[in-house]
Amino acid sequence: MFKHIRTLRQVAARPFSNSACRQVENKVAAKQKMFQEDNGLPVHLKGGTKDSLLFSATMALTVFGTGYVVYELFRAAMPKKNE
Repeated sequence: MFKHIRTLRQVAARPFSNSACRQVENKVAAKQKMFQEDNGLPVHLKGGTKDSLLFSATMALTVFGTGYVVYELFRAAMPKKNE
C-alpha cells in the first residue's frame, strides 16, 4: 500500500521538477530604471505608446459618459409636453 503511494507521489511530482525549467530573463531592473528616471512624464504615461493610448481612451470614455449622464439628467428634468 505504501509503495503505491510513494510511486504515485514520485509520478505526480515529475511535471513540477526544476531540472527542465526555461531560463527567463529578469526584466524588473530595466522596468524600475525606466519608471524612476526623471523625464517629466507622470508615472501612468511612462510605459510608452500603449500607456498613452489607454489613457486617451479612458479619458474619452469618461468625457463621453459624463456628457451622456448630464444629457439624461436634463432630459429627465424637462419632460416632454403632451399636446
